[in-house]
Amino acid sequence: MDQRLIEMLVCPLCKGPLTLLREGAGLELPALACRADRLAFPIRDGIPLMLESEAKPWDPDSASAPVSLAP
Repeated sequence: MDQRLIEMLVCPLCKGPLTLLREGAGLELPALACRADRLAFPIRDGIPLMLESEAKPWDPDSASAPVSLAP
């Protein structure tokens, strides 16, 4: 997935910044996570699924080191 595209995406719920989570951070797929909403949106085949129904609960305090996308 193109890094510039990832940086343009925001949380569909709160419009806040997202954090890229790699596989193995307690998730079976890479994901874009919203710290404010504590949700992780999966990335399947390079496409982020930015739907609330696709999001999984995410605890930023117990997750491994994410890759921050915020400037």
